Amino acid sequence: MKIPFTKMHGCGNDYIYINCFEHTIDDPSTLSQQISDRHFGIGGDGIVLICPSDEADAKMRMFNIDGSEGKMCGNAIRCVAKYVYDNNIVAKEVLKIETLSGIKTIKLFMENGKMTTAKVDMGKAILEPALIPVQSKEENPLINFPLQVGDISYHITTVSMGNPHCVVFVEDPMLVDLPLIGPKFEHHSFFPESVNTEFIVVKDRNTLHMRVWERGSGETLACGTGACAAVVAAVLNGYCDKDSNITVKLLGGDLVIRYTDEGVFMTGPAVSVFDGEILV
Repeated sequence: MKIPFTKMHGCGNDYIYINCFEHTIDDPSTLSQQISDRHFGIGGDGIVLICPSDEADAKMRMFNIDGSEGKMCGNAIRCVAKYVYDNNIVAKEVLKIETLSGIKTIKLFMENGKMTTAKVDMGKAILEPALIPVQSKEENPLINFPLQVGDISYHITTVSMGNPHCVVFVEDPMLVDLPLIGPKFEHHSFFPESVNTEFIVVKDRNTLHMRVWERGSGETLACGTGACAAVVAAVLNGYCDKDSNITVKLLGGDLVIRYTDEGVFMTGPAVSVFDGEILV
């Protein structure tokens, strides 16, 4: 069968988007593994299905390169909002998108009738260890918590933004051997559902630099939920201020995150790259 798709990215975090208002995908896990390959497929960090929803304007389902389904993706949800608006599926400038981690509200910003940027209400950060989840008897948030990973003892801060994150502050993220250490964090027994790991350096109270190892995908150019987790961790560790705009510089671009008592808000771009069809 021929499957129409749109390649889109948010800060270089690229996915293959399929309109499931018009098409049915029976085995998205296998399809993601087939077409996400950058040599033998279209190439991307995974696939995103844009589906009808009984509770919101649309529903997002995201599958990683390895076929596992993710509960939330901050960069992908902005692209879903752009797709449904630009393709006249939903004619609203404030959208509700259903995800496995709940319904998210997205405010769209336009240029020449097309969405270019969106602000997403990511909801409240989850800090309770049992809910992230991590294998710990601690009831208080794990902030600057020691964890042995391989031969090195790291100090980590754990946060969930609908999916689990482990934030590590380092002197220079570019010096981290991410292909070596990333999988050790991802599959560490401390994280029963595996984990996304962010390596962060604080440049000033309003700027972070970040590299990320995503569970199921490896290193990506950007991670929206990871940028949110990084800012939450920076505030909890006293490096940044709550209720202020923090720019997170990623390999693929910048995201602006604001952590407040009401929730975490992420602002960033969404870009359409090309449309096509693939025969599977």
